Amino acid sequence: MSSDIANQVDEPQIRVLDANAVRRFAEGSHADRSKLRRFLGSHRPAIGSFLVLVVMLLTFVAGNPMVFSSWNIYRAVLIGLPVVMFVVVPLVFVVTVGEIDLSFPATIGMSGWVFALVVQAGYDPFLGMLSAIVTGLFLGLCVGWLVVYANLSSLIATLGMNFMLRGLIQIVNEGKSIAVTGLQNSLAFKIFAAQYFGIPASLFWVVIFVVVCSLLYNRHRFGLRTHVVGDNPDAAQQMGIDVKKVRLQTFAFVGFGAALAGVFAVFINYTWWPTSGDSYLLPGLASVFVGGTAPWGGIGTVIGSAIGAVTVSFIQTGVVGVGLSGFYVQFFYGLIIILSLLGHRWNQIRYR
Repeated sequence: MSSDIANQVDEPQIRVLDANAVRRFAEGSHADRSKLRRFLGSHRPAIGSFLVLVVMLLTFVAGNPMVFSSWNIYRAVLIGLPVVMFVVVPLVFVVTVGEIDLSFPATIGMSGWVFALVVQAGYDPFLGMLSAIVTGLFLGLCVGWLVVYANLSSLIATLGMNFMLRGLIQIVNEGKSIAVTGLQNSLAFKIFAAQYFGIPASLFWVVIFVVVCSLLYNRHRFGLRTHVVGDNPDAAQQMGIDVKKVRLQTFAFVGFGAALAGVFAVFINYTWWPTSGDSYLLPGLASVFVGGTAPWGGIGTVIGSAIGAVTVSFIQTGVVGVGLSGFYVQFFYGLIIILSLLGHRWNQIRYR
């Protein structure tokens, strides 16, 4: 009897949701655009950063075509560029999670110091690299603990750590540098820092680093949790995400990147200086925001910030190359940062 009644009832039709239809509903009328236009829309910050770089380079070329038609000036920038990028990319994670880390210059110095000491003592440079990475991770965890578990302001705590660590370096070394001239004959140098066909090998490694971190940021669980925590930590907590752990991991990641930067800085100069890392504070932070990472958290772009690092790295060389004095460098730093932020602010909606 019941089966007869069930047969008389029309079975509900099961509708399969179309992913494109859901996307169009979520994104509105703009979702019906072509794949190319959707790609351009989803990568607006990175594209905007690239356009800023192109306009800047064209301006420099117009200012002094003879200088900027030579490969040597570009090679000079590319040699030091990986050091900046190794720091900039992890900073995107910290800023996305809603924090800031100003201690990375001192972490660069401490990690480079450990690397130089190990190599100077006669040990293999690979062991020195491992020691530097462990040092960077440890310092990153210490900074993260102060912010996450001691509930200190990330701005003040990381700035204090930067001064404290830099002071410790100066106290122990009394301003003396460590030369590791034999480093250029090692296998590690040939793999990571030698030049082939006029292109530094370090550029190859930093490109791999950027690509892997971009996948980590956009495709991996860690990157997705970083977005959620930066956007709404309360909602992330209710979703079962360990907010404190994610925040701590981002600071540790900055320590890891700073350690790589410290090692490659020694590779480039064959010397460790007590002030190593100090000059990267402004370029590192500027690259993150010029690249399109939002300062209010929840939004960021690894590729855009890498392009921002290229832009910022070319400013000083470009200003001097067109014939202006070094006094103009800080002015153009500020100009590029402000114009980039205005462009990104106009290009994307601030929803927080």
